[in-house]
Amino acid sequence: MYADVIVDIVRSEADKIFEYSFTDETIKTGSRVIVPFGNKKIEGIVVNVKTECEYSPSKVKPIIESLDPVPALTAESVALMDYMRKTCYVSRAQALRLFLPGEMRKGKVKEQIVRYAILSDGFNRSEISLLRKTAVKQKEFLEYMLENGKTKISFANEKFGSQAVKSCEAKGYIVVTEEKENRSPYLTLSAAKKDIVLTEKQTAAVNEILNTDKLATLLFGVTGSGKTEVYLNLIDKAIRQGKTAIMLVPEIALTPQMLSQLRARFGDAAAILHSGLSAGERFDEWWRLRSGEAKIAIGARSAIFAPVENVGIIIIDEEHDGSYTSESAPRYATADVATFRAKYNGAKLVLGSATPSVDSFLFAEKGEYNLVSLPDRINKKPLPQVDIADMRQEVRRGNNTVFSSALREELKRCLDSGNQAIIFLNQRGYSKTVICAECGHVQKCTECDVALTYHKEEDALLCHYCGAKYKMITACTECGSKFLKYGGTGTEKVVYDLQKMFPEAKILRMDRDTTKNKEGHFKILSAFSERKADILVGTQMIAKGHDFPFVTLVGILDADMSLHFSDFRSAERTYQLITQVAGRSGRAGNAGKVVLQTYSPDNFVLRKAIAYDYEGFYRHEISIRKATGFPPFYDIVRVMIKCDDERAAVETTKALYGELLSFYNQNKEKFRFFGAMKAPIKKLQSQYRYQILMRTEKNDKEILDTVYYSSEKYNRGKIFVSMEINPNNLS
Repeated sequence: MYADVIVDIVRSEADKIFEYSFTDETIKTGSRVIVPFGNKKIEGIVVNVKTECEYSPSKVKPIIESLDPVPALTAESVALMDYMRKTCYVSRAQALRLFLPGEMRKGKVKEQIVRYAILSDGFNRSEISLLRKTAVKQKEFLEYMLENGKTKISFANEKFGSQAVKSCEAKGYIVVTEEKENRSPYLTLSAAKKDIVLTEKQTAAVNEILNTDKLATLLFGVTGSGKTEVYLNLIDKAIRQGKTAIMLVPEIALTPQMLSQLRARFGDAAAILHSGLSAGERFDEWWRLRSGEAKIAIGARSAIFAPVENVGIIIIDEEHDGSYTSESAPRYATADVATFRAKYNGAKLVLGSATPSVDSFLFAEKGEYNLVSLPDRINKKPLPQVDIADMRQEVRRGNNTVFSSALREELKRCLDSGNQAIIFLNQRGYSKTVICAECGHVQKCTECDVALTYHKEEDALLCHYCGAKYKMITACTECGSKFLKYGGTGTEKVVYDLQKMFPEAKILRMDRDTTKNKEGHFKILSAFSERKADILVGTQMIAKGHDFPFVTLVGILDADMSLHFSDFRSAERTYQLITQVAGRSGRAGNAGKVVLQTYSPDNFVLRKAIAYDYEGFYRHEISIRKATGFPPFYDIVRVMIKCDDERAAVETTKALYGELLSFYNQNKEKFRFFGAMKAPIKKLQSQYRYQILMRTEKNDKEILDTVYYSSEKYNRGKIFVSMEINPNNLS
C-alpha cells in the first residue's frame, strides 16, 4: 500500500505531496506518521491511501511508524486543508497545523496514565495482624485501603511511604493497575441546571434558523435579548439528532461562563479548546472531541478546527469581533472556515451579534444570509440610558482628572445603593507615554517604532507590541532633564484614582497584565460575579458577553479614542465597542445607566451609538464604503515586507513593486488604489516594515494569484514577505 503524505515543513519548496509505502493496516487517511525526509525523520500527515504509486516502487521509502491508534485528522480536515490552501494562500503544512494541538505535533505531550492500588481478591483485615509489629506504615496503608478502596499510588506514596506500598505489593496484598485519566480544565466550574422556557420571539428565532433554506443566519439581537438561550436550544436539538456542535466566543475570558452553561445542560458532552489551557488539558480535551466522547466544542477562534464529525450546528457569538480574523500566518477568517464546515456537514451556521459587522449585515440585506431579529431585552426592560459627558466642558471648569463630575456622581449613587459598576478604558498600564517636559522626547521601544507605556506596579516601561520591559527612567535619555510628565491614562491609573475617590470600595482590574496566569480571566470574573468587588475596571475583554445582574452603571472613558485610528473600520469598531460595553448595564431588575465621556460629543457615530440606532449607523457607513471603494465592495490587498536590515527591506519592496506595477498597468480598471510605502508602524520586533497596498475588485482570483505568487519569490532568507486580504489591522 502507498500513502500521499504532507510533511510538517512550512517552506514553500516542501509544500508538496510525497509518496511513501506502508504495511501497517492502522494507517489511514488522516493518520500522523513519522517518515524519512532527506537525512531526517519528520512528522507528516497521510492525506490519501492508494494501492498504486506514481513512481517506481523501488524509489519509494517506507513510513517509519504511525503515531496514533486512530487517525488524528478526519477526512473533513483534509478537505478543509485543501480549501484553505487555495483561498487563504497558506501552505498545506500551515493549514494542517491548525487542526492539531501544538504540543501534540511536537511530541511534547501524551495521555496521562495514573497508577492505582487495589486490594487483592480475598484480602481481609485478619491478614494485617500477621504483619510484623514494626510494619506500622504497611498496616496503616492496608487499613486505609479497607476503608477507602482504590487509591492513587502517588497519594499512597506521599502518605504512607513508597517502601510500605512496594512491600504490600510484593506480599500480594495489593495489585497495581494503570488507567488513563483526563486532565479536565475548570474542574471547580459548575452551574445549576435551569429549566428555561423560551419566549415566543426566542422560539420563533429557533424555528426560523432551523427551517430556513439558507446555510447561514445572522441573529441580530440587542444585548440581553436572550441569544445565548437560542444557542443552547439549537445545540440541544443537534445533540438529540446524534450530531455535534461548535460554539465560538471572541475572548478566552468568555469561555468559562459559556462552558458552565453547557455543562449544566449537557454535562461532560462539552469540551473546551483555547490557548489558555495547559498542554495536557488541551491534549485531553482535543482527544475527547476526536474520539466522540465529547460532542460540543466550545472555545475562541481556533476551536473552529475542533476534530468533531457530523456537525449539526456552528455558532459564532459576537460575530463582529475582530479576534475572529487571524492576523498572523496562517491567516484566515473564522466565518469562511465555518461556512466550509457547515456546507461539508449540511449544518446550520449562526452568526450572532447586537452590533453585526457591516459585511454581515450587507449579506443579510442581499439575502445571502437569513436575518433573524431579537429587538427586545428578555426581561422587557429598556436598554440603559446613555448620558454624554462633554470632557471639553470639564476642562473649562478646571477638572483635569479622567473622571467627569457626572461619572463621579453616578458612581457614588451606584455604590451607595449596593450595586456594582464597570469602568471601561481600552488602554492598560498607568500612562500611555513618558514625555520629557524640556525637549519633548518620548521614550520608545528600541525594537519597535512605538512609545513605551509606564506600568506603576512594576515601576517599568513596557512595549505593548513586543513585550520588552525597560527600567523606569529618572531623567530624559536625550537631554538629561529630570522634568518628566505622563501622557494619557491606562487602567492601572484609573484604579489608583478610584481608590482615592472611594477608599471603601473594592476594585478589580481586568486587562492583559492581570490575566497572564492560567484561569486569570476566570478568577477575576468569578470574584466580580460573586460580588466580592464593587467596581470592575478593564479593557475590551470586559466589553462583551458578560452577564452581571447587579451592574447598574457603566462608565466609558475616552469613548472617541478609537475614532481617530487611521483605519476605514474605525467608525464601525467604535460603534460596536460602545454598544457592547453599554449593554453590560441593567441586565437584571434595576435600570441601567451609562456615562460616556468624550471630546467629540456631536460625532455622528457616538450619537447613533447612544440611540442604539444600528440601522441608521449602517446606512451611513455602507454608503461611505461604497462611494470610497472599501470593503465589503472592494478588497484591500496588502503585501508586507519585513527584514531586520532596512536597506534590504527597501530594495525588496522596490523590486516587488516594480514587478506588480507592470501587472497593475495592464489591469488598471480592476484597481481603485495601488502604491508602496512604509508601514504605519515602521519597525516592530526588530523588523523594518514596508508595504504595497492595493484596493481591488472583489474576489478577483487573477489579481490575488498574481500578487501571491509574485510575493512568494521574494520570501527568502532574512526577508519575510506575506500577503493579506482585507487585514483586520492596517497598522
